Amino acid sequence: MRQWAKTLEIRSSPHIASGKSVDDIMLNVVLALLPVTGFAIYAFGLAALITLTAAVVSCLVTEHVLCRLTGRNSSVGDWSVVVTGLLYGLTLPPGLAIWMVVVGGIMAVGLGKFLFGGLGYNPFNPALVGRAMLQAAFPVAMTTWPAMPVDKFTQVPSSTLAWPFTEPVYDSISGATPLAGWKFDRVMTEPADLLMGYVSGSTGETCALLILLGGVYLAMRKMMSWRIPTAILLTVAICSGLLQLNDPTKYAGPLFMLFSGGLMLGAVFMATDMVASPMTHLGSVLYGILIGLLVVVIRVWGGMPEGVMYAILLSNAVSPHIDNWIQPRVYGTKKRGQTP
Repeated sequence: MRQWAKTLEIRSSPHIASGKSVDDIMLNVVLALLPVTGFAIYAFGLAALITLTAAVVSCLVTEHVLCRLTGRNSSVGDWSVVVTGLLYGLTLPPGLAIWMVVVGGIMAVGLGKFLFGGLGYNPFNPALVGRAMLQAAFPVAMTTWPAMPVDKFTQVPSSTLAWPFTEPVYDSISGATPLAGWKFDRVMTEPADLLMGYVSGSTGETCALLILLGGVYLAMRKMMSWRIPTAILLTVAICSGLLQLNDPTKYAGPLFMLFSGGLMLGAVFMATDMVASPMTHLGSVLYGILIGLLVVVIRVWGGMPEGVMYAILLSNAVSPHIDNWIQPRVYGTKKRGQTP
């Protein structure tokens, strides 16, 4: 018995480790986000650089301060909050007032992450929680797209430097985003422009091709569930294709729906949040289908041109129930509700 006590270790599952730590996975997510981040800075200049920097720094500082206040070791070194900051910044309009960006960053980490216990316990994607708070608090600023200065790498939009708790003043306003143009004016943008990112919108609504390449990189390294973005994109493509077949003059086609707005960024990097998404393969597919359906419903029949944020947050709430509903039956047991 003494010999067994020395050699036998009794513990709960999982018994086989993958060898990938949280730090390793999150660092690879940051690497996958770098191309689209760089393109956003190239497309929008200093406005995007300042917005993204303020988003990341505000999230890092909030995480560090909350860790200290709650008596924990600072967790800023595991890269998870950097991922949150980058994703949060990529959902924001370039030229958004810095103080608004900071407020949203505090909300993203404080409400979206620490309120539920920190990393591994958040039921909702923290970056989208921060953006949702800004959307509710500052709807005008979040739906205003300032025109970039002629020399975007030496000039900053006046709205970026607005004083705290004051309304931003815009030098000039750019045209509507592709989704808004289609939704309200029936103006279509060429899919090639959407794919390459030469359109107005949030900093992350740029190059869909770079976002897809980042997703392929993570999927190949087995650090992302490929089933979720595949299910989302296929659902949006099929639903929008059927609608367009029914009335081509009223509904946009699959290519426009796939490459416009924040769908690519949301499907690849936000819906795949390991904590807020289902764990089973079938659950991941159902979760992706639900997000895709909600995106199409909000875009086509909702009052807003975009619905990716709300589709993912609503599906985050349903995610644990999906795993419970389709939980496989343990060998030797009866199905739920079946009499022995």
